[in-house]
Amino acid sequence: MQKFYSFILWCLLGVFAFTSNATSCTRVLHVFKDGSVMTARSMDWYLRYPTTLWKFSRNVSKSGLTPHNPAKWVSKYGSIVVVQTAGEGQSASTDGMNEKGLTGSLMYLTETDYGKRDSKKVGVASSTYIQFMLDNFATVSEVVAYIKKDEMQIVPVPIPDSDHLPTMHIAISDSTGDSAVIEFIEGKVVVHHSKAYQVMTNSPTFEKQLALTSYWNEIGGDKFLPGTRSSPDRFVRASFYNSALPEPKEYREAVSSLMSVIRNASSPFGQPNPDKPNISTTLWRVVADQKNFIYYYESTISPNLLWVDLKKMDFSKGTPSMVLSIEDDSELYGEVNGFFKKEKQLEFAKVPKK
Repeated sequence: MQKFYSFILWCLLGVFAFTSNATSCTRVLHVFKDGSVMTARSMDWYLRYPTTLWKFSRNVSKSGLTPHNPAKWVSKYGSIVVVQTAGEGQSASTDGMNEKGLTGSLMYLTETDYGKRDSKKVGVASSTYIQFMLDNFATVSEVVAYIKKDEMQIVPVPIPDSDHLPTMHIAISDSTGDSAVIEFIEGKVVVHHSKAYQVMTNSPTFEKQLALTSYWNEIGGDKFLPGTRSSPDRFVRASFYNSALPEPKEYREAVSSLMSVIRNASSPFGQPNPDKPNISTTLWRVVADQKNFIYYYESTISPNLLWVDLKKMDFSKGTPSMVLSIEDDSELYGEVNGFFKKEKQLEFAKVPKK
């Protein structure tokens, strides 16, 4: 009995310790026995920005959008990307998948410190960092190899109408089930690269999340699981339920099983507080099927699941950018390829000059 009360006290102390700086978003990668690979993520924030799906083509010239020494590239791969827009010229890519199955998820991390700007390195604005990866790389290994060259630096763009800087970390995965978590700690890039790294939430840093999960693995999720919406609790729940998924009998069951995990790690609607982004509502969820190249999207203010089949999209050189305003039409459901409209090339938010 004494051990039981000690355990409960430890749990409560852990919750109070982490709640003050934990923020809300969850990413889960699952590799099925038949080789199928899917990545799910939830997006939680205290403001609901207008959200759109964009189709971007190959062979388009891009810029890192920094005042000094911006990166320059021409997109190798087409992609479908979730873009959030806070106002004119204030758009950012937050999640997406390219035509090779590489996915990228941008999520909040309180401990992030990008370091002082080093103009000797090419700069990429935080608003377009996910797009930079999806444009240029087909696999996680390619991304990691490039990052380790230390030739590029992410530069934060202030979040509009907010006192918060975009202190982010990034999760990437590919069609082989490979995975990496990229963090920026004390001005240095920290890369955690392994197929075993299937779950990412927010604070504390990924290394500490792994240590916390090791503790809970000894307890066993069938006996007790932490239930708050804090980042560490979501990490533990998502890890347990992801590992406990049964092998699906059909394709629909595979998508639904991973969606069930990300829904379990989602946060109900609550009173928004800009001073506590850790108490945030889930705005939307996605599941990226990286073998069949289908990108599923679910808004929490719509009853319907919709998806984009990347195999049916024309990403070839010279084809226009296209956009789908997904938050404005609650009647959209199923495959939505035919609802995209031509649009001029989107300009992501630039790093302001100082």
